[in-house]
Amino acid sequence: MPRKIPAGLPGRQQILDFIATSDTPAGKREIARAFGLLGAEKIALKALLKDMADEGLIDSAPGRAFHKMGGVPKVTVLRIVDIDGSQPIAVPENWQAEGTPPPRLRVVERGRRSALGVGDRILARTEEAGAGWIAHPMKKLARGEELVLGVLHREGDRLWLKPVDKRERHDWPVSDAGEADVGDLVLAEKTGRPPRITVKVSERLGDPFAPRSFSLIAIHKHNIPNVFSEDLIAEAERVAARDLGRDREDLRHLPIVAIDPADARDHDDAVWAVPDEDPTNPGGFKAIVAIADVSFYVRPGNLIDREARKRGNSVYFPDRVVPMLPETLSADICSLKQGADRAALACHLTITADGTLKAFHFTRAVVRIAANIAYEDAQAAIDGEPTEVPAALLEAALKPLWACWAALAKARDKREPLDLDLPERRVVLDEKGRILSVAPRERLDAHRLIEDYMIAANVAAARALEAKKAPVMYRDHEPPSREKLVTLKEYLQSLGVEFALGQVIKPATFNRTLERVAESDHRQEIMEQVLRSQTQAYYAPSNTGHFGLSLASYAHFTSPIRRYADLIVHRSLVGAYGLGEGGLSGEEAEQMAQIGEAISRYERRAMEAERETIDRYVAAFLATRVGELIDTRITGVQNFGFFATVVGLGGDGLVPVSTLGAERFRYDEQAQALIGEDSGDRYVRGQTIQLRLAEANPISGSLRFELAEGATHAGMHHDRRDRRAPGGKRGRPANIRHKGRRG
Repeated sequence: MPRKIPAGLPGRQQILDFIATSDTPAGKREIARAFGLLGAEKIALKALLKDMADEGLIDSAPGRAFHKMGGVPKVTVLRIVDIDGSQPIAVPENWQAEGTPPPRLRVVERGRRSALGVGDRILARTEEAGAGWIAHPMKKLARGEELVLGVLHREGDRLWLKPVDKRERHDWPVSDAGEADVGDLVLAEKTGRPPRITVKVSERLGDPFAPRSFSLIAIHKHNIPNVFSEDLIAEAERVAARDLGRDREDLRHLPIVAIDPADARDHDDAVWAVPDEDPTNPGGFKAIVAIADVSFYVRPGNLIDREARKRGNSVYFPDRVVPMLPETLSADICSLKQGADRAALACHLTITADGTLKAFHFTRAVVRIAANIAYEDAQAAIDGEPTEVPAALLEAALKPLWACWAALAKARDKREPLDLDLPERRVVLDEKGRILSVAPRERLDAHRLIEDYMIAANVAAARALEAKKAPVMYRDHEPPSREKLVTLKEYLQSLGVEFALGQVIKPATFNRTLERVAESDHRQEIMEQVLRSQTQAYYAPSNTGHFGLSLASYAHFTSPIRRYADLIVHRSLVGAYGLGEGGLSGEEAEQMAQIGEAISRYERRAMEAERETIDRYVAAFLATRVGELIDTRITGVQNFGFFATVVGLGGDGLVPVSTLGAERFRYDEQAQALIGEDSGDRYVRGQTIQLRLAEANPISGSLRFELAEGATHAGMHHDRRDRRAPGGKRGRPANIRHKGRRG
């Protein structure tokens, strides 16, 4: 039974009205001040507020402002849990009303450029709006670290959680393991306050060493959406049955081929070329880059579209793909498969003998792919080696493609894009998910050919939209910053390589530097440092050009199955050129900046998840070689030790300075070296050295090395003056490596 309210105290409804109308968070102190309460009345107020909480009228976490039960504080921390179209949806981060679901607030970002994504945290001002709530962001907060992904282990009579993130330096005591047991991979929630933080298991994920677990770790760690709802799958099946219509250009008679990795999960693009018979284009070519017409199936604002925007891109792991679109679309009806009629957005190119894009136009078409060919098979056919590619297809499709590519290569060489050759690691698994091999993926002319056709189509898409003054989702890559160039210059100087900052920096500037060190042992390290000096490419409706490709206008058009940016470009082309239904909506046109920022962030998330997963596979692959001597290269030096990577495989490991022996080592920050004070021995970034593999942890993807007595290492220096500048004869330039083969 509620207590009797002493005279002078406000009534329950008065308190509720004050909480609801207060412009600032309303705690006990603010309520007492508003009603002029003193002394004993404050004590009575505290008891009254407790009664109201017990009655379910108000709610508050200890020490925080009160709010109506079922409502939210005026100012509070929210977490983004969904994106409805372009509208972020948030819930209160701390919701204390047991049995009552947290309200979903629509986040209004008027005048803000920082697009919010699922998992982001904001401090926001909230207000009721009709039957719901809206939130106005005041400040974007650091992402919460309440959930920890880790493996359970026991020490003595205590259960502990070992985080999989190698940046986490502490194991956490487990207060509640639920149904999980020692050795299980789990998601756990941090509880308590320092120094008494414990974790409570919220989800058991299974055996972390089981096949296909390494990608699952990355999916959970990075909060990558990986489950499609039943309603969404049903919608995908409905739209997949859509009739292609009769207004499409019929290209089914052409021998268009799709050249992809042998293990490709989907096929966005296919190509065709023939010599141009027009006498005004002597030595030129006609070409078609046919791209899956995803915009025909995924319309703005439908359920599939909202989910695709929330994902931003597909994420590719050695054992699985987390697709942007349901497999009914991504792996079936949109995928350009041999012998099947498919909807395509066709980019028709007229190319001169020197590789210039003389003309281009876009049509909606129906295609029937003549063949899906692996890169290796296409290359073997061109090289005259045994292959399953029919001779007729070699003559009708591949040879004309290679002839046209020779022209495109002339244009590429003339503009001199950034020319890096950083091999991609390929993990090969058996049918049960066990590792067969880890090795650099071979780079063939077939890869370069497809890249150049895709770049040409991407340029054509950007220019076509500019001609109509239509919205463009550009792929921007800005020149390196002055600070990064200074850092690169200092690094190159430590190797005796000159790099002038007074010149206009172009991609060719870096190419010339790499040519000068073609035969150097430091070439790989220098290429990595050049890559680190570059800015991060991103998506935006404003054009800053693509520095790395040396192009003034560039957009992504060629992979709409796996990149939302490409889907936006398709829609804009469809709308600008009157190609039918599925054009860009007015809402999308207005929100291009926010969309670009969001999908750029999702792209970085995918890249990090993919890289970490490869590191885990590498660690698992090397786990059987613990104790052996491994050829490594030093990639970083700090005062506490140096990091080394396995030559040819990647995977970083630390050599603590404490393991270098009894000698004291001095850290030279400018030279990026650890130097023995007595012996003069140096451990320098870029140096190759044999190390003993002490530990390989597949869960975190980390390695640990030890300096082995008698092990060989190149470049041991006792005097810096003995170091010679790398150089050698001029070598054949390598080609720039683009993430996902498409720039």
